[in-house]
Amino acid sequence: MTAADRTAPVPRSYLYVPGDRPEMLAKATARGADALIVDLEDAVPASGKDRALELVRTWLTEAVTPGRMPELWIRVNPGERGCAESALLAGPAVTGFCLAKCSGSDDIAAQDAVLTAAEERHGLAPGALALAPLLETAAAVLDVRPIAQVPRVRHLHLGEADLCAELGIDAPDAPHGPGGAALTAIRTQVLLASAAAGLLPPVGPVSTDFTDLDALARGTRALRGLGYRSRACVHPRQLAVVNAVFTPGPEEVAAAQALLDRFAEAVRAGSGVITGPDGRMVDEAVVRAARRVLATRR
Repeated sequence: MTAADRTAPVPRSYLYVPGDRPEMLAKATARGADALIVDLEDAVPASGKDRALELVRTWLTEAVTPGRMPELWIRVNPGERGCAESALLAGPAVTGFCLAKCSGSDDIAAQDAVLTAAEERHGLAPGALALAPLLETAAAVLDVRPIAQVPRVRHLHLGEADLCAELGIDAPDAPHGPGGAALTAIRTQVLLASAAAGLLPPVGPVSTDFTDLDALARGTRALRGLGYRSRACVHPRQLAVVNAVFTPGPEEVAAAQALLDRFAEAVRAGSGVITGPDGRMVDEAVVRAARRVLATRR
């Protein structure tokens, strides 16, 4: 899926995998995640980053088969180190790169130059390697619109742990506390910027508590209600819950298909409006929501 491709199913779950743990890398593709994020940043101590880079490079070369994997993203470090990591790891097996602590369009421009050269080197189409900036600071959130409008960007992530620490509000694992309203406002702002730029919906933030799956389900349903269609996970145990929340059920899919069929028939008859089963007016705005349901079915 390229940065510009909006037709493939949107991943529901993104599983973080530490880049310095070869035993985890070996099992990662069979965990049930729709997408993987191999982490070279926070999950790897400073003293182990060179080793992690070589481990991931070997894994990509020996264990990864392009086209037969979950989406594969690499979270690279900020600045020049991150550009060097992208240059070394970019290739046909990689969907794109998550830019840790992205501070603005300058960071993206530097990565864009690296990926353009990599695409030429590997014979990939322009834009085949996507970018997903992580917004982890107040400055990044305030600059979200220009960040979202960079052509190579496919979607955004919220790094709420760092953001909450900077702002002094409740941690993201406590969304119903006093900081919950602030987080909802920030999540909505990022969603609006993504929609305005024509991006995929943002990827929802992680929950570091992988033992309370009921709380995870509640929080994930709240994200879905805001318009999010995916969430990052830090443990394989979280995947089934996140995938279930973001998968429409058979009744929802059938209702969406029936509405689209009736609407198409009305359009052929010269009308752009129908009445739904509940007696409410159905126009193009409602139809878009039905199309979204069908696009996310599995």
